[in-house]
Parts: sequence; structure tokens; C-alpha cells
Amino acid sequence: MDLKTANALRRLRLVSAPEAVSFLVLLVCSVLKRTTDFDAVRVMGWVHAILFILYVLFWADAWNRTRWNFRTAALYFVLSVLPTGGFFAERRLRREAEDAVVAAREAKGSTAAEEAVRA
Repeated sequence: MDLKTANALRRLRLVSAPEAVSFLVLLVCSVLKRTTDFDAVRVMGWVHAILFILYVLFWADAWNRTRWNFRTAALYFVLSVLPTGGFFAERRLRREAEDAVVAAREAKGSTAAEEAVRA
């Protein structure tokens, strides 16, 4: 995995949890608006909108760079519109990044072993 791809996945992973939290807080604010005099929907709506737009932009960049199949890309998009989906997306992206690091280390180790055998 090249550096630009890793950065695209990292950006998507880092925005997915805050986007999920903002969605949940927005839902709570919506309930409070209708049951009490507390009205923070306008502010939380903007916060969530900005985070959601960032998520979609980072998702599109990650899809382009990683060459995910349609099913994987659709899964990450659907997770963005579910109230707790961002937490699941963050966990899957973290696992995917860790697997890529392990694969890169193994590839580097096997290359070094092959060079040692040739020498």
C-alpha cells in the first residue's frame, strides 16, 4: 500500500467516529427539542453536516485509491448513514490498515530473506 492510499484510509478512519458521535448527538438534540425548551438542533445539524460531507469526500478518495469493489465501497457508505455505523467503519478500517502493515512487513522480510539467500 502506498503512502497516499494509507493516508486516504487514515483520514476516512479518523472522521468516521466523530461523524457517528455527531449523528447520535443530533438525534438526542432532536428529541430534546420536541420534549423540552432545549434547542441545539441548528448547531448540531451544521456540525454533523460538515462531518458527513468530510466522510463522503474521504470515502470517495479512499474508494478511488484502494480500488475497493462495489460491495466494500457501498458497505462503507451505508455505514455512514446508520446512527452507529461510523464506529463499525472505524473498526474495520483500523483492522484493514493493520493488515496492510503486517503484509508490508512480511513482504519486506521475505525480500530481505531472498536477497540474503542470493548473496
